[in-house]
Amino acid sequence: MEQEPAPLTRHLRVHQDRGHTVLEFRGEIDIAAAVEIIPYLDRVTGRPDVRLVIDLSGVEFFDCSGLRLLHRARTRVLDNGGRLLLVCTHPLTLRVLRVTGLSRLLPPMPTLDAALSQPEAASGSL
Repeated sequence: MEQEPAPLTRHLRVHQDRGHTVLEFRGEIDIAAAVEIIPYLDRVTGRPDVRLVIDLSGVEFFDCSGLRLLHRARTRVLDNGGRLLLVCTHPLTLRVLRVTGLSRLLPPMPTLDAALSQPEAASGSL
């Protein structure tokens, strides 16, 4: 697969790792960040059979705009026969994921390495 160039945005870094495209969200994920992230998210999630990890380890604030990004990514990846995994350890973000039920659909992994080590059947394709 062709190497994805890292976008010039303060809220997102894109790279390849072990056959997965990794989207690292950074800083405050709010409506302004979401507008910045959506074009990259849509480009990656529109590919057939994409293997995607969204890494929230660098996120300091996460609101409903972030939840919409995750839901959008999950829907698009599943519609295209792909696999989506999530990395998250921030207590407040984990709480938001749990309260909204999104953690049941995208169980958060504690590290990028843990996510990339998951067998194919353990993706967010429930």
